[in-house]
Amino acid sequence: MAVSTGRPRLDEPLKIAGRQFRSRLILGTGKYKDNETMVEAITASGAEIVTVAVRRVDLDRTKEEGILYHLDQEKLSLLPNTAGCYSAEDAVRYARLGRAAGFSDWIKLEVIGDQETLLPDVEGLLAAARTLVGEGFKVLAYTNEDLITALKLEDAGVSAVMPLASPIGSGLGLLNPYSIRLIKSRIQVPVIVDAGVGTASDACVTMEQGVDGILMNTAIAEAKDPVRMAVAMRYATEAGRHAYLAGRMPRREQAVPSSPSAGMLD
Repeated sequence: MAVSTGRPRLDEPLKIAGRQFRSRLILGTGKYKDNETMVEAITASGAEIVTVAVRRVDLDRTKEEGILYHLDQEKLSLLPNTAGCYSAEDAVRYARLGRAAGFSDWIKLEVIGDQETLLPDVEGLLAAARTLVGEGFKVLAYTNEDLITALKLEDAGVSAVMPLASPIGSGLGLLNPYSIRLIKSRIQVPVIVDAGVGTASDACVTMEQGVDGILMNTAIAEAKDPVRMAVAMRYATEAGRHAYLAGRMPRREQAVPSSPSAGMLD
């Protein structure tokens, strides 16, 4: 978004594993009513990275009914993920399958521990992360909003930590801002909040915590107008980022006049 301030640049690019991106919004590709809507929403969002579930999509790019056929890899970076994996072994296997199918060595790593809440299995996540990093993968690890897990993932060599805002698909927004800020303050790799955003205000508040980016899927795909919601999420992500960089005014428990009283006319 261009802002007329007289300065050449208001923000640095998002940097992950040595690559740079203009957009700090990452989109998923699931749950859309059709592929045309998915493509229109991605375009409207300005996202440069989109995730693809290796376990759930047809990896044959020549089939018009498949998701991959419709994603322009000249314009988009495809981030395979291990959604639907409930063990470290399965997650590692599908990460390898994605790379063998022609994706890059980037992987969004998910190891789910509970089918009802879809919360991460921390033990399995760490085991899979160590294995995949050892095999040369650039791992972006989906995890809970726990500092200790984030520190262990960073120590394991992941390229980004992706704590949840709230459970996958819940739309509850950012439930624990303190924990997200704490993680961001303590680790050096990018922090990209993943899961739980429901609407544009959620995205803005999340970015105001100082995180590097945000990933969402359901909030856009299940909106009544996904393309319009994608536009809203684009600007909300940018607004939250600019608000964080600008530094908000202090909160006060009393009113403070906007204009000084000195020199007022009688």
